[in-house]
Amino acid sequence: MSIVLTHAYYLYEDTKEQAIMKPYAPLGLLYVSAYLNQNNIENSVFDSTFYSKKDQLDFISQNSPRVVAIYTNLMTKINVIKLIHILKNEAKYGFPKIILGGPDITYNCENYLKTGVDFLVIGEGEQTTLELYNAIVNVEDYSEITGIAYLKDTKVIKTPPRTKIKDLSELPLPNRADIPVDKYLDTWKTHHGKSSMNVSTQRGCPYTCKWCSTAVYGQSYRRRPADLVATELKMLKNTYNPDSIWFVDDVFSVSHKWIRSFHEELIKQDAIIPFECITRAERLDDDIIQLLKEAGCYRIWIGAESGSQKIIDAMDRRVDVDVVKSAIQKTNAAGIETGTFIMLGYPGEDEDDINKTIHYLKAANPTHFTITVAYPIKGTSLYNEVENQIITKPDWRTSTDRDIDFKRTYSRKFYDYAVRRTVSEVNYYKKSTLKNGYNMTMIKLKLKSMLALFAMKYYKHVT
Repeated sequence: MSIVLTHAYYLYEDTKEQAIMKPYAPLGLLYVSAYLNQNNIENSVFDSTFYSKKDQLDFISQNSPRVVAIYTNLMTKINVIKLIHILKNEAKYGFPKIILGGPDITYNCENYLKTGVDFLVIGEGEQTTLELYNAIVNVEDYSEITGIAYLKDTKVIKTPPRTKIKDLSELPLPNRADIPVDKYLDTWKTHHGKSSMNVSTQRGCPYTCKWCSTAVYGQSYRRRPADLVATELKMLKNTYNPDSIWFVDDVFSVSHKWIRSFHEELIKQDAIIPFECITRAERLDDDIIQLLKEAGCYRIWIGAESGSQKIIDAMDRRVDVDVVKSAIQKTNAAGIETGTFIMLGYPGEDEDDINKTIHYLKAANPTHFTITVAYPIKGTSLYNEVENQIITKPDWRTSTDRDIDFKRTYSRKFYDYAVRRTVSEVNYYKKSTLKNGYNMTMIKLKLKSMLALFAMKYYKHVT
């Protein structure tokens, strides 16, 4: 075997992920694999999701590939580094050339190259991986290949950026045939009562949110033709019959023209599968909400991040908090579930901003909401703004950007309790609106909210 494409996400070694049990296929690797297949390059995908590192290493040992290409991100970086060390130091794996790709490498080139990898693929991976692989196996010069980085005499060499693929219709469908799709469907069905698959329709995002990484696709917007996406859904429907689809795109309804075409093609091709997606509030109006509903949309995640306009502006979100609230309410009224994302602990956020966020969540009343404490991803505007205020930065090889902390308005502990208070207080409010009477669940939620508030008051003055 010439090249193995893999990653280092092991579901059964991650207790947090086991509590969630919502795994999705590694689409990035599957697109690269399909592109290599299209160009007659023998390759295999080892999807480690449902397997162990030992299974992965056994596969590599048995097949002796000349090249191992590994996808890495914030969540898998530590495992990837361990995998690289083994492949580079144990002879039974044949000392393959190692290529890394993924969002985490773009602004960490030197760190990754010092782990022993041979090449980094920066940006979109299909064309670069093909050209780099051919250069490796044919022992040809690779210095003119765009979009790569490597070490030469201990110096980091980065070639010019790869031009982005303009026409996404040139891409083949991801190579799902090489992964255990049935394991994904069964896992979802067992733990959530319905199965789900992921689909990508676009690359890049045209918006400017300071905390968001654009390391792979850049601040761009490129869309697959709506008819081809509908054809892919029709194939998934006929082949795997999933109960739902998760569109991984950053802003699904950014183009109203595309949504109208997509709606038309789904009906024409009998390709409707219930789906959920993410979008921005200002890209939803009554007509688009109705079209999405008719196309099978049962849940829309609408970005908010904060209930404080001050913080939204600091993030460069370029949206009005009342517009977000209205979009959630209108989507609820249309019979579509809503979800929203909240980020606490952003630079400059104070207790008043958190109270506004709690009020916003109660008023908007999304069906679901998630909360995280802000952390700076290297390469983002947020990271650049707080770089000189970083107070905790663990060893790169054994930590991720999630572990970085910076000087905030209050201590990190304050914001940890702010998350608990927000979750408990909003869920208490949701229960109270059901008018089912006071019960033990409500009492517990209110007690948790009050205790978290007391802890916030304490840690407000503790550094």
